[in-house]
Amino acid sequence: MAVATGTRRAALALGKRLVDEGFYAAVCLRAGMLAPPPPQQLVPIGLALERYGMLGGLPAVAAIRHGDHPAVIDERGQLTWRELDDRINTLASAWYAQGLRAGDGIAVLARNHRGLLEAVWAGFKLGAKVILMNTGFSGPQVREVSEREGVDLLVYDEEYAGTLGDFAPRLGRVRAWTESDHQGEDSLEALIAAGVPTPPPKPKTGPRLVILTSGTTGTPKGAGRQVPMSLSPVGGPLSKVPYRVCEPTNICAPIFHALGFSQTVIAMSLCSSMVLARRFDPKETLEAWARHGVTTAVMVPVMLSRIIELPDEVWEHKDLSKLRIVFLSGSQLGSGLAQRASKRLGSVLYNLYGSTEVAYATIATPEDLAAAPNTVGRVVHGATVKILDEDGHEQPRGETGRVFVANTIQFEGYTGGGSKQMIDGLMSSGDVGHFDAAGRLFIDGRDDDMIVSGGENVFPAEVEELLSAHPKVVEAAAIGVDDPEFGQRLKAFVVPAPGESVDETKLREYVKTNLANYKVPREIVFMDELPRNQTGKVLKRELRSQ
Repeated sequence: MAVATGTRRAALALGKRLVDEGFYAAVCLRAGMLAPPPPQQLVPIGLALERYGMLGGLPAVAAIRHGDHPAVIDERGQLTWRELDDRINTLASAWYAQGLRAGDGIAVLARNHRGLLEAVWAGFKLGAKVILMNTGFSGPQVREVSEREGVDLLVYDEEYAGTLGDFAPRLGRVRAWTESDHQGEDSLEALIAAGVPTPPPKPKTGPRLVILTSGTTGTPKGAGRQVPMSLSPVGGPLSKVPYRVCEPTNICAPIFHALGFSQTVIAMSLCSSMVLARRFDPKETLEAWARHGVTTAVMVPVMLSRIIELPDEVWEHKDLSKLRIVFLSGSQLGSGLAQRASKRLGSVLYNLYGSTEVAYATIATPEDLAAAPNTVGRVVHGATVKILDEDGHEQPRGETGRVFVANTIQFEGYTGGGSKQMIDGLMSSGDVGHFDAAGRLFIDGRDDDMIVSGGENVFPAEVEELLSAHPKVVEAAAIGVDDPEFGQRLKAFVVPAPGESVDETKLREYVKTNLANYKVPREIVFMDELPRNQTGKVLKRELRSQ
């Protein structure tokens, strides 16, 4: 009986998987990604995917299908897809000749530019474990993560040489970006210039990717995952976002972050032209949108906020008519910013809710944000999102509980052990939230941020959301502090809008008018900007020292 039940479950799971893959294929076809290639391309595309898999084969497939189309536009100029794939093959073959094999670790400590893409995809073609390092790491953090993850080769931008000191793994280290035109023998450019674009042999095992957690507390953990033989990493987002093939995509978010990397994979899958800059500058980003006719921009909310805050004269004579998608994730968008940005840019915002561990869960479309500016949207096709109480029972719509997620690309667990809590195949996101009657998800806060004030549960996110929506406030954060009367109360940190003056008493009255009395911050501190990490998340540990 048990065997029969297990067989039925397996059959149902297989059936669902086939239905999902069919759906993903349909949305990929609609975007132009799976348009039938000319007959002469079929065999080369099949061989590239058979040799290097869905992920490692991306640049080769793009080179076959759209070889002369721009692939990368960065500070060093432009590369076509054929040129980029040739450079990746040359680099991979050079590393193979030096002894790098499937399963070896390649750490990449680099900003957004061609060298990062070349190093990462050369590693994928070799079946390596690619570890994306945060460019904000200190020297000890780089060493600790390298030892923990098993790094054999380190690729880095020259600006981090002082941070690295004399640290060098087994196969040495190589510079991805140099600050001068003189490359030197220890650079990617030198390796590529000295080699030939012969594809490396098929690796014995497929590649692995390790994206590190954001590290807002302590040393970041490695969140590793295998790359599934599935269209879900691309098809899931495509079910909500109207991407199209061969359109310019400006990736502002760091590619070492889950948001930046996942959107790079989508851009490669669609043979898009990736517009990259090593450092984010709001004015230069706006100019790049107009100059390159960017249709998709990928960023964290604080980047969007800084663009929206640019004075009116900077926006004059900027043709942004081709911009259709501003894809956001990484931190809270907030209703205030959503409304300000929509007013300035139009109906182009798409806000993803997910994390390094759970990957994607929901996406808010412009229609969702127009109806409820503080929503994180509806569930992405192929994902499952449930709100559970403390006993693991599903909550009805409207009731707050812990957010649990399942999909095909969740992480496998932290390097060295440990994982997120699992209940019936669903992984904890670490947040609490609720669904509304229309099936839109709202995040009420982190489950470990909750404070108890006068016997009442209070989530800082609710107060942050309200303060950020104030017309004279750009952004806000809140933390719990001790209170002699209530046990705990909130302390808020507010960044006023440019040229605006707002006092603490009026803001406290504003909160009291809209929320319960026990949610009113005991104190409000005004700041020029909130402390954030490289991926835009507010560093509340630094706020606690204020």
